[in-house]
Amino acid sequence: MPLNLDAYLGVHQAALKVQSKRMEVLANNLANVDTPNYKARDIDFRTALAAASGNSDSSVKLATTNAEHIATNPTADATAGLKYRVPLAPSLDGNTVDAQQEQAAFAENTVRYQATLTFLTTRFKNLLTAITGS
Repeated sequence: MPLNLDAYLGVHQAALKVQSKRMEVLANNLANVDTPNYKARDIDFRTALAAASGNSDSSVKLATTNAEHIATNPTADATAGLKYRVPLAPSLDGNTVDAQQEQAAFAENTVRYQATLTFLTTRFKNLLTAITGS
């Protein structure tokens, strides 16, 4: 009986990609904490994960009547949920990055990323045990 590796790993491989992209976005925010008029961005994890795993739960469906129309489900990437963060207290120079908030979000995302890696490692170890029998 063949094993579908995508089904075996579940949504965790897509979650790993989204969490990785979110780390890049948060690091970019931290790098631009002193840049005038820089707008902080963040990824809406639920939206991005739904897009990455192909489970978009949008209630509005677009109909394409011509092959030249834009696809309603383009290749999903982690930037699907990328949005601007609403600042608690924007600075006078227009920068909306709050360094403490970004560091907290980065730390939380790091913990979630590590948990996803641990889960995937366990799944691969279980698969290896099933293959080798020991």
